[in-house]
Amino acid sequence: MLAGCALHPPSGPAPLSAPRAPGSAPESAAPAVVDHAAVLVANATAMLGQPYRYGGAQPGGFDCSGLVAYAAARAGIYLPRTAQEQLRAGVPVRRSELGAGDLVFMHLRGKELHVGIAVDAQRFVHAPASGGHVRIDSLDRLPYSSGFLGARRVVDPRPPL
Repeated sequence: MLAGCALHPPSGPAPLSAPRAPGSAPESAAPAVVDHAAVLVANATAMLGQPYRYGGAQPGGFDCSGLVAYAAARAGIYLPRTAQEQLRAGVPVRRSELGAGDLVFMHLRGKELHVGIAVDAQRFVHAPASGGHVRIDSLDRLPYSSGFLGARRVVDPRPPL
């Protein structure tokens, strides 16, 4: 279970900064570096327990590609709505190079194409099927291991300039 959020500063008084010399220029703040992959994963895992709903793309009910599109949009990443279209987004990633935020695709019984978001190299978050809820599963367990089709990186791994 996830506890807390690293994206929010701890409560309490702000840290004090050293006084500036009179007439000196204000310090320039370095731009904040945003880890879009971590934000994408956090947005998806925030929906854990939400019910599966065919065609759903918002809290209250998600299908697999709806969860991916929702989490990406909240991270500032545009992705198309359907799994078929998402399969063409980004760049291909080998299974051995899978990282947090990569989209994972598989063929599962009863589904033409299934998509989720890698939490790390072994696990992914997804909206599984009717009667299910958004959850985290292992890519190394059946039926996901045998149905694994490929992965796509939709977040630029280079830090912003």
